[in-house]
Parts: sequence; C-alpha cells; structure tokens
Amino acid sequence: MREIGSFEAKNKLSALLESGAFAPSLWPLEALNGLLMAERRRRLDGKTPASACGLSARPAHYHVGYGNPDQAWTATARLAERYRLTLYNAAYLELAQRRRLPLATLDQDLIAAGKALGMTLLGTGT
Repeated sequence: MREIGSFEAKNKLSALLESGAFAPSLWPLEALNGLLMAERRRRLDGKTPASACGLSARPAHYHVGYGNPDQAWTATARLAERYRLTLYNAAYLELAQRRRLPLATLDQDLIAAGKALGMTLLGTGT
C-alpha cells in the first residue's frame, strides 16, 4: 500500500485539484490532518500543512459538499455496512456513486468497494 504523504500521492492530489473534484464536506479536515500527521512524523518539512500542497490556494478548484444530510443516515450508512467501510470512507463512495464520478483513492477498502460497484477508479494503479 502506498503512503499518502508520498511525493507521488501529493502530485496526484495537486493534479486532481487543478482539474476539479468533488468531495464530502469532511475532506478539508482529512486532507489537512494527513498533512499535519506527515509533518509530525517528519515526512514533510516545517511548512504549514495547508501550504505543503497549496490547498489554501485552490478553493475554487474543488467542490466540497455533501448534499442532503439525510444521505448519511441512508445511502452512506448502507454502503458502510455493505462494504465494511468507515462512514467517512463511505461518504466518498456515496458521493462518487451519486454524481456518477470516478472515485479517486489509495485506500484499499474503497478500491475494493468501487470495483464491486463497477465504478471508475483513479489513483489505484489498476
């Protein structure tokens, strides 16, 4: 499994944000937390997490939102249960499925669920 803090993953994230992407509302927190953890583990230099990938400079290139909050209690919960995902990961799966978008992930559980649903996957190397 590839490490999210890797140079390759950061380049893919940057390219995806440049072209435009959709993500659940929790995405900025998850992205910044990943960068913060990489910094604490000394996988990144002393830059602030937001500037490490230029996230603060790209707010117009990605769309954050969830849609109807009731989906968390219905479709997202069903996907989490069916594919044994966290609700956080199921939120990405549900959003991609609902909007008929490719799913960009390096997470092996999400890859498996996306394949089972016949979704187009990005960043999986497959």
